[in-house]
Parts: sequence; structure tokens; C-alpha cells
Amino acid sequence: MDDALAELADAAGVATAYRDGAGRRVDVSPDVVVAVLGQLDLDAGTPAAVRRSLAEVRARRRRTVAVPAGEEYPVPDGTLRAEDGGERRVTGALPATTPPGWYTLAHRGGETTVLVTPDALPPVPDVWGLAVQAYALHSAGSWGMGDYADLREVVAYGAELGAGALLCNPLCAPDLVPPVPASPYSPTSRRFANPLYLRVTETPEYRRADEATRAKVDALRPDTGELIDYDAVWAAKRAALELLWPLAPRGPVPEPALAGYATFCALADRHGADHRRWPAPLRRPGPAATAAAGPDRVGFHAWLQHRCADQLAAVREAAAPMPVGLLSDLPVGVAAGGADAWAYQDVLAGAVSVGAPPDAFSTAGQDWGLPPWRPDRLDATGYAAYRETLAAACALGGGLRVDHVAGLFRLWWIPPGAPATDGTYVRYDADVLLGALTLAAHRYRVAVVGEDLGTVEPEVTEALRQRHMLGCEVLWFARDDAGSLLPTTAWPRDAVASISTHDLPTAAGFLTGDATRVRARLGLVSPDEAARTEAERDELLTVLRAERLLSVGGETSEAIVALHALLARTPCRIRLAALTDVLGETRAPNLPGTTTGYPNWRIPLPLSVAELRADTRLPRIAALLRTR
Repeated sequence: MDDALAELADAAGVATAYRDGAGRRVDVSPDVVVAVLGQLDLDAGTPAAVRRSLAEVRARRRRTVAVPAGEEYPVPDGTLRAEDGGERRVTGALPATTPPGWYTLAHRGGETTVLVTPDALPPVPDVWGLAVQAYALHSAGSWGMGDYADLREVVAYGAELGAGALLCNPLCAPDLVPPVPASPYSPTSRRFANPLYLRVTETPEYRRADEATRAKVDALRPDTGELIDYDAVWAAKRAALELLWPLAPRGPVPEPALAGYATFCALADRHGADHRRWPAPLRRPGPAATAAAGPDRVGFHAWLQHRCADQLAAVREAAAPMPVGLLSDLPVGVAAGGADAWAYQDVLAGAVSVGAPPDAFSTAGQDWGLPPWRPDRLDATGYAAYRETLAAACALGGGLRVDHVAGLFRLWWIPPGAPATDGTYVRYDADVLLGALTLAAHRYRVAVVGEDLGTVEPEVTEALRQRHMLGCEVLWFARDDAGSLLPTTAWPRDAVASISTHDLPTAAGFLTGDATRVRARLGLVSPDEAARTEAERDELLTVLRAERLLSVGGETSEAIVALHALLARTPCRIRLAALTDVLGETRAPNLPGTTTGYPNWRIPLPLSVAELRADTRLPRIAALLRTR
């Protein structure tokens, strides 16, 4: 690669080479580097353009800095303004006594955003917990999928069994225009809640409705099928909520963030879920969009969020006895045409998609279809959009699981129209991104779990450890450098331990071989990989017998109990039991690499919430996990 292009790429944080999962160096094509630089508004098409762009990058002044609390930090003379508006003069250095928080420093050269971050969070207590896909729950009161009331009941039951945490899939707002996306990891907004989870019959409006209106609402309830039909669920709930909307109190105009989200939803009802295809005057927030949305429709969608907040508050109350509580999940990004992308389009690389480079798990790489933050625009705006996203996520309380936490350090950018193989990494200011996360978690008193599975640089794991943020350890991946299963004593202390994840085979699917057979049917596994999986299963069963946790010839159900007993022997701070594993479900919630042929995110649990309470398997496993 040309030296000047490489210099520009390095200055802009665009990788020209990287190490793959096997540690091998991979050189990035110059064409890919040029394409990614173009998405940062840096022309690299000619030598002269490269020189101009390099001069531009070098002339930029850093506008946001992160400072550890308790350290004196050199700054220009100026006026330091705190978030509450208080001001003071600083000369030469930020005092070491400056409390954690966000500040604006006005000085002769302009303004600099200063983040003073706590050194670390309090250590997470030793607990066991449950992992739940909320949509997969069902009960006599829910409508075709799990809802906030079902989740509240499972949280309460977990607390009765002594669980200290409950990890739930993202509850973020999806596109509400059919076809409603099933994946909870591609939300329209990470700042607002999912109305599909509303228990319609627990709203104040339903309770105050007359008998005839309640009868109309009740008649809309869809049945629970073999698979979840999100379109049918939302059609029924939308119709029911429209019947109840006239009974809702008409309050003041929503605060700006909620008003913006509700405006987007109102416009999406009319023009579709992708704002990039709307009439030109509506593609950006502003007076034209507000006028076109209409106050009634904006009010309706704001009301839905208020009712979501009410029912989520009841979930939090049920989790109050737990030392950690509800661990909500923060997806790595948002839908490219959705509400947050509409609101934050000036700080997102809207034409780019993030994903992962080729590896042993996915030889074609992965394209997640989510636009990334632009690091330069985040810096220039004081990370305001990121701060708002974190505040909304942490406000749920308990804990926060950050999906693909390595993305706070670098993300795999795929240029427009390119396959996932033709991308490269773009670097972020991890000190600011992690510092902002630490501050938000400190303020809201939440634990933080960083999903650090897959190809993760050692600096990521070390940065989490220093801040008392937990990583993840999964039984299927817990192996030493020689490929042998790690003894439980060697598992990391600062981690969340689990048998599997939502993207991996369930315990029963792995033990019975069903997971491999499904992947083989879909052409996702080679004969060599199938043989390796079978060998790994035999190795695991051998370990369980050697540990005296499983007898020879033990049934799959006994092997599942034994796997949780093995998990209980790890030193990890949180040990999770997934309901899919406890109940012997062979199908994983999601099968990466598939969009058709497998019912991703649409599989209900085999038991209802009431049946779960009557089943003996969870109490038995709970007794194992709460005993150290």
C-alpha cells in the first residue's frame, strides 16, 4: 500500500491490516481503505487528494477528552462549566478534586468537552441468575408472545428461588411497520421500549374502560402458535391500543427526545419504516416533520412509551430483592432507516454496515446491517448521542450487558454495496467510550457485562477488568491454548458464566446432536466440523463423568443438570442458567448466518409461565447454582 495512503488511514483510525482469529496478519485492500475513508468524508482517490485529506485530519483539534478522577490533567486556561450550569475558572490544569461528570471547557481555542470518569465500578456480588428470551414466554394472559407481565412473573419466581440476576434479551423499540422484525438486536431505537411487550389488559385505560370496550379488546387476543407471529401480535395489540387511546389522559407535550421518537413513529405509520425513503422534507427532524406527523399520532406513540415505562417499573420492582437485578441487553447498533438513525444521522455513517471479518465460525464474514457511529463526529459533538443512549439503557437499573463490547475499541466497517469480506476496522476512542459507560453505570448504580466472545484483543478484556466490568465465559468456548476444556478452577473470576448463548446450540441441542443436524440441513456445517462437534461432546461427557457429576449412560436430562453443576464450580461472579437449557429445548433462539430456513427469534418456550412454576427442573438447578 502507498505510504501516504497508509499514513492517512492511520491518522483517521482506519486499519490497513489486522490479525484474524488465528493470529495471522491480513492486509486490507487499498480499494477498501479508500472506500472507508470516503465514508469519513476523506477523499483518497488521488495522491493530491490524499495529501489534502491528511492535512485536514492533522489540523483537527481534539474536542473531547477523558480524564480519570483523582488525576490532575493539563488543560488550557478557561472557564469550566458543569452539567448543572455551575462555572469556575481553571488555570493550566484540571484539579484532581474535580468530581466525575461531563464538563465544557471554554478557552481561547474554542470549547472542549471534558469527561471525568470514575476509576472503576463497585465489584459485582457473587450470584446465580437466569437468562430469558422475554418474547419466548407465554401465559394465559399474554397475546401470542411474552410480555412485560410474563417477564415480571419470571423475575419474581427467580427471586423466590434465590436468583441474584436475570439476563433478558434487548427490550428496545423495533420498527412497528409490518413486517415487524423478529430480531431484538436490530431495533429502531435503543433509547425507547418495545410496545409489543405491553400487557394490554394491565393498562389503566383497559381497567377504566366500559364493559363493551373491554369485550372488543378481549376479542382481539391472538392465540399462541407453534412459532411467534410478530405481525399478528402487533396487529392485535395495535388495534386494542387504538380502542383504548381515547381513554388516555392528554398530558403536556412530551419532552424533546420522546417527542422526536414519537414523531418518527407517526411518520413511519404513513410513509414506511425507512426514513431514507420518505418525502425529502421529512427525512430530517424539524418543523416539517413535526407538522406532518400530527399531534394526535405523536401523542399516541408517546402514550405507548409511558405505558411501557409503567410495566417495566413493575418488572424492576419484582427484581428489587435481587443483588444485581434485571440485566438488560444493549445491542451494538440500530436499524439503518429507523428512529435513532433518523435522529442521529449527523453522527452515524449511514451508508456503512458493521459486522465481522471472516473467521472459523463464518468464512464469509458477517454483515449486521447496522450503521456505526462516526468517531470524528462523536468527538465533535461531545459524544452527546452516545451519552443519551447510555442514559436510557442504564435507567432500567440492575445491570447492563453491552453486546459486542469490542466495538467500543474498533468496529468492522463494510463499505456500501460490498460483501462482509471487503471491510476493515475503524478505531474509536475507547478511553471516552468506556469512560462514558463507566460514568453512566456509576450514576445509575448498575453492573456492566461486556460481551467479549469471539476475536477480542487482550486490551479489551484488561480494560473491562480494570473497571470492574465483567466479561463472558461460555462452556462451549472455555478451552486452553491446546484446545482442551478448561478446568473450572481456571475460569476467570470477573465474568458471567453460562453453558451457551442465544447464538449457540442449547444444552439439549448440543448433547443430542440436533443442533449439528439442523446446521447440516441448512448447509452451515462441513463433515469435518460435524465430526469435531461430536468429539467435543464426547470429551465434555467424559469430563462430567470424571467429575462424578454424571453416571455412565445418564440421560440427556441428567447431563443437563450435570452441566449446571459444572458451571456452579467456576469462580465466576455470575452463573447463568438459560431457561432454554433448563427445559431441554433443542432449538437455539437464533442461528447466525440464516435469514430463512430457521425460525430465528420466534420459538416459544415449551412451558408456559404457570407450568414453569410447577416444573421441578429449575428448582433443582437453582439449588446447584446457589451452592458454591
